[in-house]
Amino acid sequence: MNRLEGKVAIVTGAGRGIGRGEALALAAEGAAVVVNDYGGSAAGVGSDAGPAHEVVAEIRAKGGKAVANTENVADFEGAGRIVKQALDEFGRLDILVNNAGILRDRMIFNMSEEEWDIVIAVHLKGTFNTIKHASVLFRQQRSGRIINTSSESGLGNAGQANYSAAKEGIIGLTRTVARDLGRYNVTCNAIRPRAATRLTISPEMEAARQAAIARGEQRAAGGGGIAAMDPAAVSALVVYLASDQAQNVNGRDFLIWGNEVGLYSLPVVESRVFARGDIWTTDEMFELFPKSIGRQLRNPFQPAEQPQG
Repeated sequence: MNRLEGKVAIVTGAGRGIGRGEALALAAEGAAVVVNDYGGSAAGVGSDAGPAHEVVAEIRAKGGKAVANTENVADFEGAGRIVKQALDEFGRLDILVNNAGILRDRMIFNMSEEEWDIVIAVHLKGTFNTIKHASVLFRQQRSGRIINTSSESGLGNAGQANYSAAKEGIIGLTRTVARDLGRYNVTCNAIRPRAATRLTISPEMEAARQAAIARGEQRAAGGGGIAAMDPAAVSALVVYLASDQAQNVNGRDFLIWGNEVGLYSLPVVESRVFARGDIWTTDEMFELFPKSIGRQLRNPFQPAEQPQG
């Protein structure tokens, strides 16, 4: 329906999976797309220009406009060159979708500094890098849409301390960018997608998913099952958030998968207790905390009680 006719979008990590689906969907609605993908492995090793160029060819074959970009978003200057390419090729920039990411999963006691640093660099710094360069332009033109990719893992997930920290950091970044740029008619939102990608499922699981789709099992209640975890299912919300119609949506994060969209609530204080005086004493804390805020708290991760011998 050409809802984005005349708009120009950047999609990072657009060579595969979720990013590919987003780039195709934005192009289908009339946007010209800079398809960015460094082309590294799921662990961020190596580079390959092929995926970005393949998506560009796919968009052009359908009559859309697109160019390939293979910069590494973790490189601050490289991120600037992505924005420059959008301006050089299409004369403007309206939409930034941050999707690039890698994984280096490890339990916290085994995680190396390098495994921490590279995941933070690609996800969190990379998201900052592209926003920084695009925000200068968006502020000047007093318009723009930014959609960042977070994850449910940001809420806590075993073996993903680096990834979880980066993804929840993106939520904090999103909320602050929404405040910084809102006055300039720019919105910034985040999605927490569930999707079957090379970062989330094994080749064997992907084969099972494709087989389920072939059997017509792709739709079930609540988004349902591995067959429904098509990365393309994420793109409809991204297109909406990128549109003029979503001007009222700013600083929020959404669950998206299958046939479900969920809006996360903003953090609120669940309960309060006050000291008797102007400040807390240690004695008062030990007395009042267990009777109030701490009364209903349980540690869900503590070891199961050992049976008595």
